[in-house]
Amino acid sequence: MKIHLVSYLALAGAILCEVTGSSFLMKTQQFTKLTPTMVMALCYLASFYLLSIALRSIPLGIAYAIWGGMGTVLIAIISVIFFRQALDTMSILGIAMIVGGVVVLNAFSSVSH
Repeated sequence: MKIHLVSYLALAGAILCEVTGSSFLMKTQQFTKLTPTMVMALCYLASFYLLSIALRSIPLGIAYAIWGGMGTVLIAIISVIFFRQALDTMSILGIAMIVGGVVVLNAFSSVSH
């Protein structure tokens, strides 16, 4: 299966939309604030749409691993910078293991190539 640049660009957009939606989820105050709730919902819809485009040429397992792994890393960074949440050593280790898993999956899996 040939991997196309458009699919990876769509996957990158899906990741950014998901991270933005997750960031706004903090601001919805359990869906009581209309504007952040609408932004969050639109970001999640856009994320899944873009992920579906990425799946045209990227295998589901690979795309989801990248989407989930990068989303986790970016949300962790955003949580520290914007929401002043701390990461302990085990959190950082867990995130590093997720990134390592995505790297191994992409670098060594015959499914991804």
